[in-house]
Amino acid sequence: MPVAPQLPLRLRRFRVDVGTIITVVILVESLLLIALGYWGSQRLVSRIGESAHQADHLRIEDRTIAFLNHAATAVRAMSESPSLQTGGEGNSQSGELIWTLLQQSPELDSIYVAAADGRMLMVTRHPEPAVVNMKAEPQGTTEVWHFKPPASDSTDVQARFQTVRVETLHTQYQPTERGWYKSALSAGRDGAVWSQPYVFAAQHEELGVTYSLPAWRRAADGSTQQLVAAGDVTLGRLSEFVRLFSRDGSGEAALLGTEFQVLARSDVEGNVKQLDVPRGGVLGAVHARMLAGGGARAAAETNFALDLEGRRYLVRTSHLPSTNWLLVSWVPEDALLGGLRRNVLWLLALVLASLGIILVVSLRLSKVVTLPVEQLSRIARRIGRFDLDNIPRVPSRVLEIQQLDQALDDSARGLKAFRKFVPVDLVNQLVDEGHTLTPTGEPRRITAMFTDIEGFTRISEAIETKVLVDQLTEYFNVATRVIARHGGTVDKFIGDAIMVLWGAPSALDDAEYKACVAALDLQAELAALNARWATQGRQAFVTRIGIHTGTAVVGALGSNDRLAYTAFGDTINVASRIEGVNKELGTQVLLSEATFEGLKGRLRTRRVEEVALRGRLSKMVLYELVSASDTSTLPGQ
Repeated sequence: MPVAPQLPLRLRRFRVDVGTIITVVILVESLLLIALGYWGSQRLVSRIGESAHQADHLRIEDRTIAFLNHAATAVRAMSESPSLQTGGEGNSQSGELIWTLLQQSPELDSIYVAAADGRMLMVTRHPEPAVVNMKAEPQGTTEVWHFKPPASDSTDVQARFQTVRVETLHTQYQPTERGWYKSALSAGRDGAVWSQPYVFAAQHEELGVTYSLPAWRRAADGSTQQLVAAGDVTLGRLSEFVRLFSRDGSGEAALLGTEFQVLARSDVEGNVKQLDVPRGGVLGAVHARMLAGGGARAAAETNFALDLEGRRYLVRTSHLPSTNWLLVSWVPEDALLGGLRRNVLWLLALVLASLGIILVVSLRLSKVVTLPVEQLSRIARRIGRFDLDNIPRVPSRVLEIQQLDQALDDSARGLKAFRKFVPVDLVNQLVDEGHTLTPTGEPRRITAMFTDIEGFTRISEAIETKVLVDQLTEYFNVATRVIARHGGTVDKFIGDAIMVLWGAPSALDDAEYKACVAALDLQAELAALNARWATQGRQAFVTRIGIHTGTAVVGALGSNDRLAYTAFGDTINVASRIEGVNKELGTQVLLSEATFEGLKGRLRTRRVEEVALRGRLSKMVLYELVSASDTSTLPGQ
């Protein structure tokens, strides 16, 4: 037979693609399947069980940490209040602040602040909602309890804070002698501590823990006033949340103190009544094993299996960073893996009968291909949300994954260059709400605001460009932060002016009130900014604001290949004209009558005589926004 001519060999750069990987893996793993099939399936089930239990444990841990952090955040927010006092003229204001923080913090049972002179201001839920003023003296402590109505769904904040009765008690309670007070002071100015569990004196001898931190104030005479802010979490409330956190999984969980005392557990109904180590049951066996392993520190971040009464349990433990408490979770292995084990055995038999290699191939592919694909998927979602900072690269020898990683990196770098020119939050909101990003518009009732800096041309001519840009940037940062806090959407920056919408792109209840409150807050924060600028020898900015409510055409407007989400129409024009009237009247914030009617008397205003607006034939009645009202009895004008 003739011999075919031998073709010269061509050297090619080595590349690996998914098809090659799958083929090689299948061929190699098929040789090992008969010997290692059963062992591999058991390892698979065990790993799945451990992963599922780990995910459940981490979920409980994250929620517990969030629970403690939320409680700590409420106490820290109270401590950072400039007007926080335990007595004197600011006592009522401090009481309202602490009451509000407690209402917003279901994790806390009480929150309070104590001073070195023995005064203490406390708000508590138990035995009844109350604000308590304490004054410690050598012969004892006088406690004045201002009881509030029981908790309800009423939206009338003043009614919920109304005092229904007052009781005066004489006790031997000394705030400055309590452990939480001393621990906070010993922690230093920036320290904060969680106490060991103890019996609460004011809550019918219930057990709990306290989070406390020092808060220092400058007194009127120039001396330093020493305060300690604290909040209580009863073990009953902690148990409720642990049971709630564990309910979503198939196992149980418990919190142990630094000395193994049971603080909360989900496997036993009711609250912890006394501090004791766990005895009996799975938790008791876990405790015995941890003692044998060297104590609670040996149990940190570990997982193991435990056999008890003919049943096997998967156990995982970890320490909570802020309290050093031990979180223990356990789940019966058969409840978690029983069905999975049977299915794996059946699948293994079928795979062995047909030279089944699919299971092992899937395992290998999940490590080689799935992980980087999942990482790239997360990166793609971040890019879709315009979250472009610190985008990681995903190294891989798989050619397709390399190409996809490079493409995503190119996309991220390209979008990052233009992100500052695009209203990212607005784009995300439009996409989330299903708006088509094509030229569209619809009539919608909105509240529009225009702001303008008084005498900006004169200011810009008087100071250097760099200083002017720095000041404008600070001003815009403050303004956009205030606007976002009150639900507004910045439509555009027009030189030194800002156009803001309330009620677009999403409908917004009470838009008039929120816009006016935002205007007052902007004036207040600008005053603080001007005060700081004054110390730096910089020019002050005086902002004039015009607000009008009405119907405008709102939508993504522009050409087919370039859009801007904005609004136009008479409402927008009138809002701009109203802002300009401030210059003529010497005012700072003017409202139209439509906006004024939406306030319903909740803010203080002053009626201005009818004013002729440029470009309009009829005159308009305007109102000057003076200040936020403190009570509901203030007149509407």
